[in-house]
Amino acid sequence: MFGNNPKLPFEKGDGTYLKVHSIFETIQGEGPYSGYQAIFIRLSGCNLACEFCDTEFDDYSILEIHDILKKIKSFEQINPLIVITGGEPFRQNISQLCKLLIINNFKIQIETNGTLYIDIPKEVELVCSPKPSNDKYHMIRHDILKQTIAIKFLISSNIKPYSDISEVGQKEYSIPVYVQSMDEYNKAINQDNLILAQKIAKKYNAILSLQIHKILNID
Repeated sequence: MFGNNPKLPFEKGDGTYLKVHSIFETIQGEGPYSGYQAIFIRLSGCNLACEFCDTEFDDYSILEIHDILKKIKSFEQINPLIVITGGEPFRQNISQLCKLLIINNFKIQIETNGTLYIDIPKEVELVCSPKPSNDKYHMIRHDILKQTIAIKFLISSNIKPYSDISEVGQKEYSIPVYVQSMDEYNKAINQDNLILAQKIAKKYNAILSLQIHKILNID
Protein backbone atom coordinates (compact mmCIF):
# COMPACT_ATOMS: atom_id res chain seq x y z
CA MET A 1 0.00 0.00 0.00
CA PHE A 2 1.28 3.47 -0.98
CA GLY A 3 4.36 1.86 -2.54
CA ASN A 4 5.46 0.09 0.63
CA ASN A 5 4.66 -3.40 -0.68
CA PRO A 6 7.46 -5.69 -1.91
CA LYS A 7 7.73 -6.13 -5.67
CA LEU A 8 7.01 -9.81 -6.15
CA PRO A 9 7.64 -11.93 -9.27
CA PHE A 10 5.37 -14.44 -10.96
CA GLU A 11 4.74 -17.48 -8.78
CA LYS A 12 4.94 -20.84 -10.51
CA GLY A 13 2.32 -23.44 -9.63
CA ASP A 14 -0.49 -25.49 -11.10
CA GLY A 15 -3.12 -22.96 -10.04
CA THR A 16 -5.12 -25.27 -7.78
CA TYR A 17 -4.21 -23.13 -4.76
CA LEU A 18 -3.94 -19.35 -4.72
CA LYS A 19 -2.84 -16.69 -2.25
CA VAL A 20 -6.05 -14.76 -1.61
CA HIS A 21 -6.24 -11.53 0.34
CA SER A 22 -10.04 -11.30 0.41
CA ILE A 23 -13.30 -12.29 -1.28
CA PHE A 24 -16.17 -9.87 -0.87
CA GLU A 25 -19.43 -8.74 -2.47
CA THR A 26 -19.76 -5.16 -3.64
CA ILE A 27 -20.45 -3.30 -6.87
CA GLN A 28 -17.91 -2.74 -9.59
CA GLY A 29 -17.18 0.91 -9.01
CA GLU A 30 -15.23 1.84 -12.12
CA GLY A 31 -14.61 1.08 -15.77
CA PRO A 32 -16.94 -0.57 -18.32
CA TYR A 33 -18.93 -2.53 -15.73
CA SER A 34 -19.39 0.38 -13.35
CA GLY A 35 -22.50 -0.15 -11.24
CA TYR A 36 -22.72 -3.92 -11.78
CA GLN A 37 -23.26 -6.20 -8.80
CA ALA A 38 -19.94 -7.94 -8.28
CA ILE A 39 -17.91 -10.29 -6.17
CA PHE A 40 -14.25 -9.38 -5.92
CA ILE A 41 -11.48 -11.93 -5.53
CA ARG A 42 -8.50 -9.89 -4.38
CA LEU A 43 -5.28 -11.83 -4.79
CA SER A 44 -2.13 -11.10 -2.81
CA GLY A 45 1.02 -9.40 -4.02
CA CYS A 46 2.08 -7.17 -6.89
CA ASN A 47 5.06 -6.87 -9.20
CA LEU A 48 4.88 -3.07 -8.96
CA ALA A 49 4.98 -0.68 -6.00
CA CYS A 50 3.03 2.46 -6.91
CA GLU A 51 3.30 5.22 -4.32
CA PHE A 52 -0.35 6.23 -4.80
CA CYS A 53 -1.78 2.70 -4.49
CA ASP A 54 -4.61 2.72 -1.94
CA THR A 55 -5.22 -1.03 -1.78
CA GLU A 56 -4.20 -3.50 0.90
CA PHE A 57 -3.20 -6.83 -0.64
CA ASP A 58 -0.14 -8.14 1.25
CA ASP A 59 -1.89 -10.41 3.76
CA TYR A 60 -3.31 -13.64 2.43
CA SER A 61 -4.75 -17.08 3.03
CA ILE A 62 -3.88 -19.98 0.75
CA LEU A 63 -7.16 -21.26 -0.68
CA GLU A 64 -8.00 -24.17 -2.96
CA ILE A 65 -9.93 -22.91 -5.99
CA HIS A 66 -12.99 -25.04 -5.18
CA ASP A 67 -13.12 -23.34 -1.78
CA ILE A 68 -12.99 -19.98 -3.59
CA LEU A 69 -15.96 -21.10 -5.68
CA LYS A 70 -17.79 -22.24 -2.55
CA LYS A 71 -17.24 -18.82 -0.96
CA ILE A 72 -18.57 -17.07 -4.07
CA LYS A 73 -21.70 -19.23 -4.06
CA SER A 74 -22.29 -18.43 -0.37
CA PHE A 75 -23.22 -14.85 -1.28
CA GLU A 76 -26.80 -14.02 -2.24
CA GLN A 77 -26.08 -12.06 -5.40
CA ILE A 78 -27.76 -13.33 -8.56
CA ASN A 79 -25.33 -13.85 -11.46
CA PRO A 80 -22.73 -11.40 -10.16
CA LEU A 81 -19.76 -10.21 -12.15
CA ILE A 82 -16.61 -11.89 -10.81
CA VAL A 83 -13.71 -9.46 -10.64
CA ILE A 84 -10.25 -10.95 -10.12
CA THR A 85 -7.92 -8.22 -8.94
CA GLY A 86 -4.96 -7.56 -6.67
CA GLY A 87 -2.25 -6.47 -6.42
CA GLU A 88 -1.55 -7.98 -9.78
CA PRO A 89 -3.66 -11.09 -10.43
CA PHE A 90 -1.43 -12.37 -13.24
CA ARG A 91 1.34 -12.77 -10.68
CA GLN A 92 -0.26 -16.15 -9.90
CA ASN A 93 -1.51 -18.97 -12.12
CA ILE A 94 -5.18 -18.00 -12.31
CA SER A 95 -5.99 -20.08 -15.38
CA GLN A 96 -7.55 -22.99 -13.44
CA LEU A 97 -9.71 -20.63 -11.36
CA CYS A 98 -10.96 -18.93 -14.52
CA LYS A 99 -11.85 -22.28 -16.10
CA LEU A 100 -13.71 -23.34 -12.94
CA LEU A 101 -15.70 -20.09 -12.82
CA ILE A 102 -16.61 -20.34 -16.51
CA ILE A 103 -17.84 -23.91 -16.06
CA ASN A 104 -20.09 -22.52 -13.32
CA ASN A 105 -21.45 -19.84 -15.70
CA PHE A 106 -19.83 -16.80 -14.12
CA LYS A 107 -18.77 -13.75 -16.13
CA ILE A 108 -15.17 -12.84 -15.32
CA GLN A 109 -13.29 -9.56 -15.45
CA ILE A 110 -9.60 -9.36 -14.57
CA GLU A 111 -8.01 -6.05 -13.57
CA THR A 112 -4.33 -5.95 -14.55
CA ASN A 113 -1.45 -3.52 -14.99
CA GLY A 114 -0.59 -5.23 -18.28
CA THR A 115 2.95 -6.34 -17.50
CA LEU A 116 2.38 -10.04 -16.73
CA TYR A 117 0.28 -12.70 -18.41
CA ILE A 118 -0.59 -16.38 -18.23
CA ASP A 119 -2.83 -18.15 -20.73
CA ILE A 120 -6.49 -17.86 -19.73
CA PRO A 121 -9.78 -18.82 -21.41
CA LYS A 122 -10.87 -16.56 -24.27
CA GLU A 123 -14.17 -15.81 -22.48
CA VAL A 124 -12.36 -13.83 -19.76
CA GLU A 125 -12.35 -10.05 -20.23
CA LEU A 126 -9.46 -7.84 -19.15
CA VAL A 127 -9.42 -4.24 -18.00
CA CYS A 128 -5.87 -2.94 -18.20
CA SER A 129 -4.64 0.03 -16.19
CA PRO A 130 -1.10 0.73 -17.46
CA LYS A 131 1.49 2.34 -15.24
CA PRO A 132 4.35 4.51 -16.56
CA SER A 133 7.95 3.44 -16.04
CA ASN A 134 10.86 5.83 -16.44
CA ASP A 135 8.26 8.61 -16.67
CA LYS A 136 6.53 7.30 -19.78
CA TYR A 137 4.00 4.72 -20.93
CA HIS A 138 5.07 1.68 -22.90
CA MET A 139 3.22 -0.60 -25.31
CA ILE A 140 1.16 -3.29 -23.60
CA ARG A 141 1.93 -6.88 -24.52
CA HIS A 142 -0.22 -8.31 -27.32
CA ASP A 143 -1.46 -11.30 -25.35
CA ILE A 144 -3.02 -8.83 -22.90
CA LEU A 145 -4.42 -6.52 -25.57
CA LYS A 146 -6.24 -9.28 -27.48
CA GLN A 147 -8.56 -9.88 -24.49
CA THR A 148 -8.74 -6.32 -23.20
CA ILE A 149 -12.12 -4.60 -23.30
CA ALA A 150 -10.93 -1.31 -21.77
CA ILE A 151 -7.73 0.63 -21.16
CA LYS A 152 -8.04 2.69 -17.98
CA PHE A 153 -5.60 5.56 -17.42
CA LEU A 154 -5.23 7.18 -14.01
CA ILE A 155 -5.00 10.97 -14.13
CA SER A 156 -3.10 13.21 -11.73
CA SER A 157 -2.41 16.94 -11.91
CA ASN A 158 0.22 16.37 -9.22
CA ILE A 159 2.29 13.49 -10.66
CA LYS A 160 3.71 14.40 -14.09
CA PRO A 161 3.74 10.94 -15.77
CA TYR A 162 0.02 10.66 -15.00
CA SER A 163 -0.90 14.10 -16.33
CA ASP A 164 -1.71 12.78 -19.82
CA ILE A 165 -2.41 9.53 -21.65
CA SER A 166 -0.54 7.77 -24.44
CA GLU A 167 -0.85 5.14 -27.15
CA VAL A 168 -0.23 1.75 -25.55
CA GLY A 169 -1.93 -0.42 -28.16
CA GLN A 170 -5.54 0.73 -27.87
CA LYS A 171 -5.76 2.02 -31.47
CA GLU A 172 -4.49 -1.18 -33.08
CA TYR A 173 -7.02 -3.26 -31.15
CA SER A 174 -9.84 -0.64 -31.14
CA ILE A 175 -10.05 -0.72 -27.34
CA PRO A 176 -12.17 1.92 -25.56
CA VAL A 177 -10.17 4.28 -23.34
CA TYR A 178 -11.31 5.32 -19.85
CA VAL A 179 -9.73 8.09 -17.80
CA GLN A 180 -10.07 8.17 -14.04
CA SER A 181 -8.91 10.85 -11.63
CA MET A 182 -6.43 9.59 -9.08
CA ASP A 183 -7.41 9.65 -5.41
CA GLU A 184 -4.48 11.31 -3.64
CA TYR A 185 -6.28 11.77 -0.31
CA ASN A 186 -6.17 15.54 -0.62
CA LYS A 187 -9.45 17.30 -1.38
CA ALA A 188 -7.91 20.17 -3.35
CA ILE A 189 -5.60 17.93 -5.39
CA ASN A 190 -8.41 15.45 -6.03
CA GLN A 191 -10.58 18.25 -7.39
CA ASP A 192 -7.76 19.34 -9.72
CA ASN A 193 -7.35 15.70 -10.80
CA LEU A 194 -11.04 15.44 -11.62
CA ILE A 195 -10.98 18.65 -13.67
CA LEU A 196 -7.91 17.43 -15.57
CA ALA A 197 -9.51 14.03 -16.18
CA GLN A 198 -12.53 15.75 -17.72
CA LYS A 199 -10.26 17.81 -20.00
CA ILE A 200 -8.31 14.72 -21.09
CA ALA A 201 -11.53 12.80 -21.73
CA LYS A 202 -12.70 15.61 -24.01
CA LYS A 203 -9.31 15.93 -25.74
CA TYR A 204 -9.09 12.24 -26.65
CA ASN A 205 -12.81 11.42 -26.84
CA ALA A 206 -12.26 9.05 -23.92
CA ILE A 207 -14.77 7.90 -21.29
CA LEU A 208 -14.69 9.48 -17.83
CA SER A 209 -14.66 6.85 -15.08
CA LEU A 210 -15.71 7.74 -11.54
CA GLN A 211 -15.05 5.52 -8.52
CA ILE A 212 -18.64 4.86 -7.47
CA HIS A 213 -17.61 2.63 -4.58
CA LYS A 214 -15.74 5.54 -3.00
CA ILE A 215 -18.73 7.82 -3.47
CA LEU A 216 -20.84 5.19 -1.68
CA ASN A 217 -18.06 4.57 0.89
CA ILE A 218 -18.00 0.81 0.32
CA ASP A 219 -15.21 -1.63 -0.52
